[in-house]
Amino acid sequence: MGAVSTADLYDEHGDDLQSCSAQFRHYGAERSFEGVITTIRCHRDNAMVKATLTEPGAGRVLVVDGGASLESALMGDLIAASAVTNGWEGVVIHGAVRDVTALRDLPLGVLALGSNPRKSAKDGVGERDVVVSFGGVDFAPGQRLFADEDGILVTRA
Repeated sequence: MGAVSTADLYDEHGDDLQSCSAQFRHYGAERSFEGVITTIRCHRDNAMVKATLTEPGAGRVLVVDGGASLESALMGDLIAASAVTNGWEGVVIHGAVRDVTALRDLPLGVLALGSNPRKSAKDGVGERDVVVSFGGVDFAPGQRLFADEDGILVTRA
């Protein structure tokens, strides 16, 4: 995103952008990032997250609706390292991550609600490329997401 902050973007575009009210913590080394949204909805199962982040991700941000569950992590350092290798800009997880110390050093935007060392299931249960909603925002595949330390903005469909 460079020098343009989410606050400046909102000042310029106002209600043409959706502002996410959910409060996320930064876990990756990149404190600001932007990209085209790809979505996953899953609950305590990260098989789809892992598979998606092995795909080429240049210019994309993965938004994962984990139902705000902090009972197990949907991403750890190995999956995040795969995202870096495959060129993803960032990952927003409405749920938990793990391996926080390692995530801090990865050149990836990582936002999540919290952390938990417990692994998630690997059954592949979930949906991909669907509209997911949290924090008053509808995140749809193909929309653009902007994130920094002030929060998250998303273009409208």
